Amino acid sequence: MAGMLLYAVTASAQQQEAKNDTLHTPLIPVSKQSLLNNVDVLANMRVAFRNDFQNGTYTGSRFVNEQFRLEIKGKVSDKLYFRFRDRYTRDPATQSVDNLSRSTDLAYVRFDPNEKWKIYAGKLCADWGGYEFDLNPIDIYEYSDIIEYADNFLTGAGLGFLPDKNNEFTFQILNSRTKTFKELYDTIPGINESKFPFAAVINWRGNLFDGKFSTIWSYSIFKEATHQYMNYFAFGNQLSLHNFRLQYDFKLSLENLDRKMLVSSFTPDKKAVQGVRYMSHWLSADVKISRIVHLAFTGMVDFAYWDGNPDPDKDKKLRTAWGYIPGVEVYPFKQVNLKVYANMVGRVYRYSNYAQTKLGMVNNDNFRFSVGIVAPLLIL
Repeated sequence: MAGMLLYAVTASAQQQEAKNDTLHTPLIPVSKQSLLNNVDVLANMRVAFRNDFQNGTYTGSRFVNEQFRLEIKGKVSDKLYFRFRDRYTRDPATQSVDNLSRSTDLAYVRFDPNEKWKIYAGKLCADWGGYEFDLNPIDIYEYSDIIEYADNFLTGAGLGFLPDKNNEFTFQILNSRTKTFKELYDTIPGINESKFPFAAVINWRGNLFDGKFSTIWSYSIFKEATHQYMNYFAFGNQLSLHNFRLQYDFKLSLENLDRKMLVSSFTPDKKAVQGVRYMSHWLSADVKISRIVHLAFTGMVDFAYWDGNPDPDKDKKLRTAWGYIPGVEVYPFKQVNLKVYANMVGRVYRYSNYAQTKLGMVNNDNFRFSVGIVAPLLIL
């Protein structure tokens, strides 16, 4: 009798549970669940164990979350797309110009009226050109100076044109910065803030010789203040053979007003100076020893010039910064884009005699040995 009573109570409870389940609507309705087929959720992450050295002296070791960027992108309809990416390893302070968090890389929608045209608006990745900036940030262990000190994600609108399968041309009009003129520069005698500080970017992506050689070239002009402009040129080139890939970027930034504030940081008052030039050469090579093991090397050299220095005894070139990153990358999974790496990231900073004697700069170098994991994990 006890067993029969227990069975009756259990059956009744199961029926009641099933009944209750039918009374609740799922968080994502069944009619909408098919939309998830058009949405990707990615966790872009790089975690490393770092061993740091400064001027040849060991300074310590630590585990570091070097990158974590959560990305959601997808298709709303056949012609409408969206993309959002936020960086959790950056201060999320809301910016005064575009009213978005500094940590938000991307937040835009894209409309494709047909297969040849793209129209997009929101917070965009400025289409600077060059392969260094075009790569996923989790794959860049150290940026060159021009990219490191630039505002790379800006709010605006863009237009893309694909005349054929081997060429794409884009044009963007963007805010030139995310902060106000006063926040960045304070006040500069004789220079007035622009009412519309803008950036205009033109880019060409080409594929030649059946994809063996490709390009990402661009020209950008920024209006930082009244009669104060920055002209930026980037020429990225890539050679791809069977087991070998070589990338080379040349970048040149001509700045009436020091937008990157790197040269300005050398001066005693740290105020923005005028007549600044930055030049960069960046090289990256990847050799596939096998499907699993790759040998990688990245090298760069950056030059910083102060052409507008009023000192008659000036040296125009103030600093040369070398960078080198040899490493080994292992891809243990065939179906998952995850790699384990071991590398050395080194920087050497050399200042001109003028920068050392007149500005007090000191030559220095640093490097680090790292072992880590890079994973753009596709969660959904």
